[in-house]
Amino acid sequence: MAEIPIWPGSSSFGLIADPTPFGFYDDDDDFRRDADKIANWSVQRLGYPLVDVELQDINFYSCFEEATNEYGSQVYNATIVYNFGSLIDTITGSADQTLNNIVIDSNYGTSAGGGSGDTAGSTATGNAGAALTKGRTYSGSIEMKQNQQWYDLFDTNSNSTVAGLEDPNNPGSSITGSITITKIYHEAPAAINRYFDPYAGTGTGIQSLMQSFGFGNYSPGVNFMLMPLYFDVLKLQAIEFNDQIRKSGYHFELENGRYLKIFPIPTSNYTLWYEYKNSFNPNTGTSGPNLTEDNDGVPKALDRVTNISNANYTAPIYSFINEPGRQWIRKYALALAKEMLGSIRGKYQTVPIPGDVTTLDFSRLLSEAKEEKIALIETLRADLELTSKEKQLERETKEKDSKRAASANDPMFIFIG
Repeated sequence: MAEIPIWPGSSSFGLIADPTPFGFYDDDDDFRRDADKIANWSVQRLGYPLVDVELQDINFYSCFEEATNEYGSQVYNATIVYNFGSLIDTITGSADQTLNNIVIDSNYGTSAGGGSGDTAGSTATGNAGAALTKGRTYSGSIEMKQNQQWYDLFDTNSNSTVAGLEDPNNPGSSITGSITITKIYHEAPAAINRYFDPYAGTGTGIQSLMQSFGFGNYSPGVNFMLMPLYFDVLKLQAIEFNDQIRKSGYHFELENGRYLKIFPIPTSNYTLWYEYKNSFNPNTGTSGPNLTEDNDGVPKALDRVTNISNANYTAPIYSFINEPGRQWIRKYALALAKEMLGSIRGKYQTVPIPGDVTTLDFSRLLSEAKEEKIALIETLRADLELTSKEKQLERETKEKDSKRAASANDPMFIFIG
């Protein structure tokens, strides 16, 4: 039988030129300090010094690196799945966008400038001198004229906000072709403004009641009667239904994203507000994708996140991983070491000893390693599932329900002011 190298009794991570296969964490001080500790702990868990262990220090370093990679892979994949709406369309080349320093907003978007509001795009000047940013929503306005129903939002004579936007790189060149109108604030006046209007035509019929109580000589705008809250709501609904059915409803049509038709025809001059988004790209002069230059100076499209395969997550930073995470890594590294040792012992199976042979326990090591790896992965995935937004909301709802149930048994106090 060939001579099998066994564990020499100690290791030194810093004395090896390339201690790990990929070298993801070789420059991390915490990883370097833990590498020898995990090697010594693992070899002792495998029976050393009572039995020989047919592994070298680089084998344990390799298991340590693989365990760290597996931990990061599981955490990253869960993070991508749970927050993909926030990561979609972000720039894959952003150096800031890693699991260790990205802050994902529940309303979509990231601290690295991702999501629908990322900062790549036009720098044209918008309202109040604000720099236009691709994807962001801005507020604009246009002057409504008496008896004029049709308006061109991009007409420079319309005093429309978007009509005055220009390409900063080509003064005098309009970028309005890349402006998208998202919302127009053309609605009927609030019904509460006409709540006390005696000519609203709602048929509330409370004046006769006031006359019976002797309040008829007072102004109809004053109500001395204590009415339930639903009475006010019904009266507001009556005003709105009356205007909607018997009068011309407030409505508008927007054709081709620029031609606005207002209903009813304005009877006075006023300012109409709207919201819009800018999709102009100063690199192309169009609303197409952003471009950048490669090493040869040739323009090319920026890479954007389109699926979980190109979400910009790199190897984790080991020094940022907390103690529970490191304990998971230690256990997984030990399981990998068992698997490796079982494979080595399975190659030889029997070892000659004076007067007999002994059988190595490779099958037990392989079985234990497989079960431990599966159990660790399932436990980690279960913990990650509990961190999803859906599970967090479910837990918050249960906590609120429990608090309400507990407070239902509290005595009710009567306060006299």
